[in-house]
Amino acid sequence: MTQAFTQAAFTRAPQAPKLPTMPTGWPIGSYDTYEQAQHAVDHLADKEFPVQDVTIVGVDPLVVERVSARLTWGKVLTSGAMSGAWFGLFVGLLLSLFTPGAGLAPILIGLLSGVAFGMAFAAAGYAATRGRRDFVSQSQLVARRYDVLCQPRNAESGRDLLAQLAMSSKRWF
Repeated sequence: MTQAFTQAAFTRAPQAPKLPTMPTGWPIGSYDTYEQAQHAVDHLADKEFPVQDVTIVGVDPLVVERVSARLTWGKVLTSGAMSGAWFGLFVGLLLSLFTPGAGLAPILIGLLSGVAFGMAFAAAGYAATRGRRDFVSQSQLVARRYDVLCQPRNAESGRDLLAQLAMSSKRWF
């Protein structure tokens, strides 16, 4: 039993490390976008390359915050009312389901209470910023370039396959 377990442990595919570790391997390609790096690794997989030896590494990471809208009291209160309405409606429906003969009263009370509390909490949160953040934005983590690394045992053949991909995708004018 122990010998079978030990043998099975050695034949398993290597797993990615659980803790954050620096990537290892030799660079076999460098790309401007993640999509290009992903396409390169997909090409390697299509050619039956052992992609478990490959890592895509974003180099020079940047946090990009894209501003999408100006924030006003009207937008804050409307958003708070809408989210509060959904929660209040949910609570009201639950109350009406478990209260025999209650009718629509719990639903209406839950809806109105949800709107009121949603607006109050949204207003309190916005007032706490004191006008220091009057906009809505989304943050992204992007990199200046994306390198494809491969373990040394297969790096040369991986580099050759990616060179073939680069030559086939060039457009001759």
